[in-house]
Amino acid sequence: MPSWSLINDQGIDSGPVEIESLEQFDAYVAKHPGTLAGCRIQAVDLTARGWELRGSDVSDSAFLGCGLTESVAADLRQRGALVFPPTRQLPFDPYRAGLYTPEELYEGIEEKSYEQTPDSLSYQWDQAPLDREDVLGLVLRGLHDDSISDALGDWVADRRIVGVMGGHALERGTDGYTQAALLGRSVARAGFTVATGGGPGAMEAANLGAYLAPYPDLALTEALAALAAVPSFRPEVTDWARAAFEVRKTYPQERAGQSLSVPTWFYGHEPPNAFASAVAKYFSNAQREDVLLAKANAAVVFLPGAAGTVQEIFQAATPAYYGSDKARRMILVGVSYWTKTFPAWPLLRKLAEGRPMTSAMHLVDTVAEAGILLSRP
Repeated sequence: MPSWSLINDQGIDSGPVEIESLEQFDAYVAKHPGTLAGCRIQAVDLTARGWELRGSDVSDSAFLGCGLTESVAADLRQRGALVFPPTRQLPFDPYRAGLYTPEELYEGIEEKSYEQTPDSLSYQWDQAPLDREDVLGLVLRGLHDDSISDALGDWVADRRIVGVMGGHALERGTDGYTQAALLGRSVARAGFTVATGGGPGAMEAANLGAYLAPYPDLALTEALAALAAVPSFRPEVTDWARAAFEVRKTYPQERAGQSLSVPTWFYGHEPPNAFASAVAKYFSNAQREDVLLAKANAAVVFLPGAAGTVQEIFQAATPAYYGSDKARRMILVGVSYWTKTFPAWPLLRKLAEGRPMTSAMHLVDTVAEAGILLSRP
């Protein structure tokens, strides 16, 4: 949720108080009886807490998508609280307190087609022309994306994150897909957290490798063979997604590795992959791109891709170009690809001349070489 600055009685900037569960609410009330001043309470069902709410100071407080009786909500507004009511006719929660899971986005995929899942319904809602012209729709999109950013900040705290960027068109069963999965596994086993753009292709493969990192090597070999039976999300997303969830059943998530994906409904025709443990899905692609690259604090690896991957290369290079300190590592995989097919490397090298970012840029031919670089301090 958004962060406001609060000043306590001693004149110290104490920041906002965020409450995102009923347990947190009860604990806070027990410790601070009679006041909820300055609290930001998000997506908590408070219908059974009317007595505490009516008896508390709610100055400068905000209730975002909380369950409230009509009389309590009216009382809170009258006493100066900001109350955003739940929106019950949307396929998504604009006030959610945590990141998505693949199970949430694909709820019902075992029995229903992909077009009936929350992920697809959210995309359909976003694409509706009348919704795009509706001021309320714009506000709800913004609230949702800010909530995701807030939850993502909590999730990535203290993690060393390696972003793995690559194209969505890479099919299961190809050598490129296998190599991306091996990269994801090696990055995870080296103690990093893999983060991808969350879609199919190279992104799915990297999340798959991280997912299976705690399992024996044979698990990835078997999973790759199973997934190859449905090589692409085109023309039918449903079968493609079901194949992924079958792999998850074979290798339960309780033992699986954690990784992050950051997809967007802007590219809603590309379904999210099912192998990230946390999914930060945005409506705004611009916000999503900024967040994904900003959170990759350890390194960014660029596998072969097209326009989106090229954009990400130079978006990552821009802060390094203007920065005065040594930049984070940028590793481009595929010498021929990045010097001939899409010659991003020569331009990147030209930009880096005479700047600290030069020593942080690497062009390698294989994912094994990328893994070696990441293992070095």
